[in-house]
Amino acid sequence: MTHDAPADHVEQNRRFWDDEAAAWHGPLARDHWAQVEPSWGLWSTPESQVSLLPDGIDGMRAIELGCGTAYVSAWLARAGAHPVGIDLSEKQLATARAMQTEFGIDFPLVLGNAERVPYEDNTFGLAISEYGASLWCDPYQWIPEAARLLVPGGRLVFSRYSPLFALCVPPDGPAATTLSRGQFGLTRLDWGNRVEFVLPHGEMLRLLRACDFVVEDLIEIQAPRSARDYLEVSADWARQWPSEEIWKARLAG
Repeated sequence: MTHDAPADHVEQNRRFWDDEAAAWHGPLARDHWAQVEPSWGLWSTPESQVSLLPDGIDGMRAIELGCGTAYVSAWLARAGAHPVGIDLSEKQLATARAMQTEFGIDFPLVLGNAERVPYEDNTFGLAISEYGASLWCDPYQWIPEAARLLVPGGRLVFSRYSPLFALCVPPDGPAATTLSRGQFGLTRLDWGNRVEFVLPHGEMLRLLRACDFVVEDLIEIQAPRSARDYLEVSADWARQWPSEEIWKARLAG
């Protein structure tokens, strides 16, 4: 698939995470690392509800694309996998290393861009992203890269904002009940200090198929009644419409 887009998002997002976001995200790391059961996304959807992790993960080599503080990699390690985490933020990785020391869980952490991962082809059985590369990287770069890294039959799982959320969230304030932008051409969301990426479902399906992925599930998440509001979306909104979604795909072969 052809796709022409500026590549300035990498450095812009690196600055955002190092200079702004790491300060508020870092304190959450300990709670995430301490979780016995993984829970995913804004609404802490339990693993028992969505089965995001594939069967047979024990002994599997895995890569977390855009790992942040690497709590997902910690969950994978506890499940018996052999994870690697890659992220472009030095401050996020510093927090991840501190958590490794505190919890006694060790795995490689790589400072780098999830759109160009310094590992050979056919290295991993699982590529995973929870609001990492799945939100902050160009999908036309990171999804083909995930396909390159996976062995035939390897799994790609990721969570991200839903296209409906992207259509309804204005430049300032939380998601509304009216559309703020058009769906055709939806890919890149420029927020001034950062860049996010959300493809419509049709575009995402075509991209995954072009990279030889077979889509096995798409789960649109509903916020539970006990959920709290976020700056970008209220719990009431997300109980009526999906603000986030989980994709599961398998590389053909």
